[in-house]
Amino acid sequence: MKRPGVRITDVAALAGVSAGTASKALNNTGQLSQETRDRVRRAAAQLRFTPDARGRALSSGRTYTVALLTTDSSGRFSIPIMRGVEDVLSAGELATVLCDTRDDPLREQSYLRALVARGVDGIVVTGRRTEPRPPIDVPLPVVYALAASTNPADASVIVDDAAGAAATITHLQGLGRTRIAHITGPAHHRSAAERVDAVAAALCTEPLFGEWTERWGRQATDLVLRQDPDAITCGSDQIARGVCDRLRELGRSVPDEIAVTGYDNWPVMALASRPPLTTVDLRLEDLGRRAASLLLEAIAGTPHHGVLELPAQLVTRESTLGP
Repeated sequence: MKRPGVRITDVAALAGVSAGTASKALNNTGQLSQETRDRVRRAAAQLRFTPDARGRALSSGRTYTVALLTTDSSGRFSIPIMRGVEDVLSAGELATVLCDTRDDPLREQSYLRALVARGVDGIVVTGRRTEPRPPIDVPLPVVYALAASTNPADASVIVDDAAGAAATITHLQGLGRTRIAHITGPAHHRSAAERVDAVAAALCTEPLFGEWTERWGRQATDLVLRQDPDAITCGSDQIARGVCDRLRELGRSVPDEIAVTGYDNWPVMALASRPPLTTVDLRLEDLGRRAASLLLEAIAGTPHHGVLELPAQLVTRESTLGP
């Protein structure tokens, strides 16, 4: 626990500096030597001194708070992104506030008014879809994560979905698979369409669009089996788990007869599947870390402009490699 009554003057006295110098060292400001900063920090740690956040905010004109504005009520995408954001912001002693708009434009506007009124330092905007979204209108630094802003001047960080999907085809072809089918989600979803475009040239049949569900995976399996595939790529891990379940019901061996790949590397689906899924990891925590770094740069006065595309990562498991 923090010692009662420990003040900045106590830290300064122990470190042998003035209170002003101690304050600069702890707030990482001023022209101080590294030795002085380290001495003050050691003194603060020894006394278990915690700076007064209110005083810090008043002196700097900042609240040291960043908002994560999301449409992803389930947290499937926003929680990993928030973990990445917090990894970066916590190093600078910034707090993260999660605001779930539930896909409600009025709720979003209400949150934005409140965040501006509270004086947050910046906002990371994310959600559960990858379609570019209209920019938010606030007098604050903003970075868009997973779904880009429609304004090319804004800073956006997204995943290279096409390369991720293409990696599954390269993997399967390297294993000697030549008759590849594809089952995915709704055709009007950007993520489904991009992944299909990346794999279409290698398919033995037309891709099947449907839902992001295990149920659709099971239903679609019966349809693609008419083309006698030796591999089935899926637009999500949920679909792929449904495919594996249906193949097992039919007595078809995965991967001996038919290899299966998913997409997203969602542990609750990819690892619980029988067998565990080869899939594509969106690296959402890395996405969050990069978005937070760009936001800090914008807060410091050096904003980034344009879209930054990060690579996805193929994760190989038993559904293509066997036990």
